[in-house]
Amino acid sequence: MFVTFEGIDGSGKSTQAELLRARLEVDGYDVVATREPGGTELGERIRELLLHGGHVSPWAEALLYAASRAQHVDEVIRPALERGAWVVCDRYVDSSVAYQGVGRSLGLERVLDLNLSAVGGLMPDRTFLLALDVAELRGRLPGDHDRLERESGDFHARVSSGYEELATRFPERIFVLDAALPPERIAEEVYGALRVRA
Repeated sequence: MFVTFEGIDGSGKSTQAELLRARLEVDGYDVVATREPGGTELGERIRELLLHGGHVSPWAEALLYAASRAQHVDEVIRPALERGAWVVCDRYVDSSVAYQGVGRSLGLERVLDLNLSAVGGLMPDRTFLLALDVAELRGRLPGDHDRLERESGDFHARVSSGYEELATRFPERIFVLDAALPPERIAEEVYGALRVRA
């Protein structure tokens, strides 16, 4: 299965991705854990530019994420799925739709179409969206904020609304979880949802 974790920065998705990877490996599955942007040499270089570089225009930002994702799918994700492995990914297409499509006001449909083209239509079997109140964001972020984490509260509120719209549009794929719950409880909900689907 191809499983992704989504949410605004500080929602705990990276923690949940790691907990799921560990649980699946204990159960004897072949698991590829990866992240976006990143996951490949090209992707990691793009990640550095996007998160720690200077100003990037909104469309340049969207296109760089899509380029990183295209390489990621070609080099890591699709080969892993073809050999029968689980893929657990921290962020994927939904992030670009929420952050650039809605957060940057480029248009949900336009950014979704761009990314579907970039990944050849490959979408996750299941996406876990960790829903977090934007007011709690600052207290959860590390001290050394990246370029997107430094954005305004209004930007993060738009991103959050973008995620809500995606969850409404794709309820069969996106499973919404309360990010305020203890991590261990969230992990149990994740695992339970995957067992039911499998």
